[in-house]
Amino acid sequence: MALPATAQTVTEYASHLTITSSAKTGRPLAPSSIERALTAIRSMHKAADLTAPETSGARKVLAGRREELALAHDPAAKVRKATPALPAEIRRMLAPLDRASLAGMRDAVLVLLGYATAARSSELAALNIGDVAETAEGLVATVYRRKIKKHTETAVPYGSNPATCPVRATRALVAALADRGRAAGPLLVRIDRHGRLAPPLTRRGKTIGDMDGRMTAEAVADVVTRLAAAAKLSGDWSGHSLRRGFATAARRQGHALERIGRHGGWADGSRALLGYLEDADQWTENPVVGL
Repeated sequence: MALPATAQTVTEYASHLTITSSAKTGRPLAPSSIERALTAIRSMHKAADLTAPETSGARKVLAGRREELALAHDPAAKVRKATPALPAEIRRMLAPLDRASLAGMRDAVLVLLGYATAARSSELAALNIGDVAETAEGLVATVYRRKIKKHTETAVPYGSNPATCPVRATRALVAALADRGRAAGPLLVRIDRHGRLAPPLTRRGKTIGDMDGRMTAEAVADVVTRLAAAAKLSGDWSGHSLRRGFATAARRQGHALERIGRHGGWADGSRALLGYLEDADQWTENPVVGL
């Protein structure tokens, strides 16, 4: 799409996406996917220091498409939500891991630290060894929160159960990496099928990806999906399951909205966080109770 785009162009583009089959699924994009495309268009304009086009017309097209799908009982009418990883599911995901192996240690940290910091997959993948500092009370993880564009110093206390303690799991991984000559660089690294630090990826003789073997956000999400499948957990599992699970479990424990939001790097008044908390409160704060 040429920049700057007009409101009419964006509306026509949204209309086009509602009727054009995608190469991946063979059917038109879901409204939520088109919504993300509109957001990306506005972001591209802002990045280019251009006035973002008005999208009210495009959103009316989307509203009509959602109603059409809803009346047809099409699952695409509903926004897909990652299944929240709650403590019971976390334990099942960790149970089969060989925590003596480098891959097992890495996957345990990925799940436990990702959960305890409520990090997005991209934020978790971006962590370096130097970003996790152990203290007497636990560890402090310096996480760059992409949505609010700032770092948070996220305190993670010791867990009461050593098997699910993110501090002990991180300590073990950092020590194992140091034994292999890695005292700096990415915390979550690629590991080959022989349990060794994977060499840099190459294509046609050229190095691609991260030189230090940093996992991608997609690879982080794949680990969560794989562990959930191995534990035979039902639902829609992704890297976001950890972040969503943290918010849900924290709310059920009675923690305040502000504390949950600031711990996980949500913007004040985040609609996404409020949605998670509404799901957590649907039984404990159900207005039907007592009627």
